[in-house]
Amino acid sequence: MLTLESVLNYFLYLMGAFLLLNCLYLLFFTVAGLRRPQPRRAPGPTGPPARLRSIGVLIPAYRADDVILETTKVALRHQYEGVFQVVVIADGLRPGTVQLLQWQGAQVVEVAFERSTKGKSLLQALSVLPPHAYDIALVLDADNIMGKDCLNHINSAFSAGYRVVQTHRTALNNDTAFALLDSCNEEINNHIYRKGPFSIGLSSALIGSGMAFDYAYLKQLLAGIGETVGEDKEMDFRIARDQVKVCYLDNTYVYDEKIEDAQVFTRQRTRWLASQLEFLKKYAGEGITQLVKFRNVEFFNKSVQTFLVPRTLLIGILGIFFLQALIIPIGPTPGFWAGLLLLLAATLLLALPGRLYNWQLFSAIVRLPYAIFCMCLALFRINRTKTSFLATPHKARVHSTNFK
Repeated sequence: MLTLESVLNYFLYLMGAFLLLNCLYLLFFTVAGLRRPQPRRAPGPTGPPARLRSIGVLIPAYRADDVILETTKVALRHQYEGVFQVVVIADGLRPGTVQLLQWQGAQVVEVAFERSTKGKSLLQALSVLPPHAYDIALVLDADNIMGKDCLNHINSAFSAGYRVVQTHRTALNNDTAFALLDSCNEEINNHIYRKGPFSIGLSSALIGSGMAFDYAYLKQLLAGIGETVGEDKEMDFRIARDQVKVCYLDNTYVYDEKIEDAQVFTRQRTRWLASQLEFLKKYAGEGITQLVKFRNVEFFNKSVQTFLVPRTLLIGILGIFFLQALIIPIGPTPGFWAGLLLLLAATLLLALPGRLYNWQLFSAIVRLPYAIFCMCLALFRINRTKTSFLATPHKARVHSTNFK
């Protein structure tokens, strides 16, 4: 008969094995990301290289009156050799804001829902716009700023044969410890889930904004998107099922406002955790089917990612197990847990770009315990996403002329 101590011992060793696999997965794609990305050419036929495609810059704006006027103004000034149009999808914007957007030169599509999501807003806008309004649709958030030559680089990727492109989304602001922590998290994600896979021939993961699609294909991807809070992850799985390659443009930037305080950080992470849990339930089984029946490594890899413990929580969990092993000597030794913590720390530091190694990084690391606490709060608030969009608030910022 198994004693309670035996059960705990087995449980701790199983947890140790699971968390070790988590760390090894992150390490593998971190090392892969150190390689140069593959040549930017999609498999199969490619389009004519000289063609300048028309681009619709779609900006869903949910109650974002404080920021949308400034970001739209900057977007309209963007330099592109072809034709592009800024389309603001206004959900809950004030009438005065809508009028000013139109005066600036943006096209405005007004939408309204009982429960708003970005996916529903995009789908509604595409049903209102002409079926062949543009060749490419670029999706931005209400606070995003396109970097120099962003649209030209996207057009070049489509000329190389890609139908879906993810740009390098990066921080617009690092003015608080939490903003810098969020910025570091974004860059680590870029390295592990975008640059790493793309460097070894897999697709980049989508990130929710700064992503461009063949216009007709985007409408197909959004069909029946429902009320998911993770429309980018849903599209990720649909693209993987279609076995369409997603290009990652590591040197093409879209600037994004980072979280500046703990309350907003917790709200955003609640939405992210709910999204991961949703797709774990929905696609874990299909991932195995896709691998065995269709040899779809891409889809299987996406499904594996739904099992990964979010990194901030992973740091906290490993720390707790290390302390437990010191106090109660059952399960793996303290050295094992300490080794995993060191492996994870080395992996994350390796994935972090050199430009973020500065004196401010220490202040961000000091905030990690509080960030772990916020992630724990987010776990207990997941059910809130069933009744609320939990949109991230943004601040209006004056942008320099460098974002042309």
